[in-house]
This record gives sequence, C-alpha cells and structure tokens, in this order.
Amino acid sequence: MLNSEERQALVNYRLEKAEETLKEAVDCGSLNHWTLAANRLYYAVYYASSALLIQNEMIVKTHAGVTALIGQKFVSEDKLSKSDAQLLARLQTMRHTGDYDDFMEWHKEEVEPLFEKVKDYINKVKNIITKQK
Repeated sequence: MLNSEERQALVNYRLEKAEETLKEAVDCGSLNHWTLAANRLYYAVYYASSALLIQNEMIVKTHAGVTALIGQKFVSEDKLSKSDAQLLARLQTMRHTGDYDDFMEWHKEEVEPLFEKVKDYINKVKNIITKQK
C-alpha cells in the first residue's frame, strides 16, 4: 500500500503522462498516423483514469478493470458522465483493434473528433482530483 506522499507522486506522474501522451497523439495525427493516434488517445485517457483511481486508493491491474471501476465509482456518483465512460470504452476498443486486428486501420474522420473529447476528459479528471485534495 502506498503512503499519501507516494500516492500523490504517482497521481501527479500519471497526470503528466496523460498530457504527454495526448501531445504524442496530436503529433501522430499531424503525420496522418491515425491508428497510432487512436492508440495514444486511449493511453492518455487510461493514464488519467488510473491517476483518478490511485487518488482514491483503488489499485487495478487490468485495462478492463480501469474501465469498469471508472463506471462503477465515478459515473455512478455523477463525477464523470456516461459519455466520459463511453469515450474510455470506445478508445479501448479502437486501441485493441488497431493493435491486434489484421487489415484494420483508423482514419482521420474517426479519430480527429476525439482529440477535444480526450482533452476535456483529462481536465475533468484533474478537477476531480483537485477537489479531493
């Protein structure tokens, strides 16, 4: 179990990682690497989500576990919206299919609209964490 100082350091690290990964997604999109951009968008949301869970002393070892706990804890308590949870699930599916399915490529029209949503999601998570401090 992490002490409060260690937990806060890990939360801060994951939030920074979310921001950096969002920048990576933008870079990938600017080079028309849309499947890779979708992957990086997923990880940006994943890192922010894991920061929120860690802040609340919830340790999860799987990607599916992160998605499930975000819905169970934060959507059910109206701290995040259903559309936020749907974004996380959608990006998880996009990442998985882009990484593992043959002949599967994501395109600009599918990925580009998600950039602003991911930015908003990260900001919502930061606001929740700030209010909990």
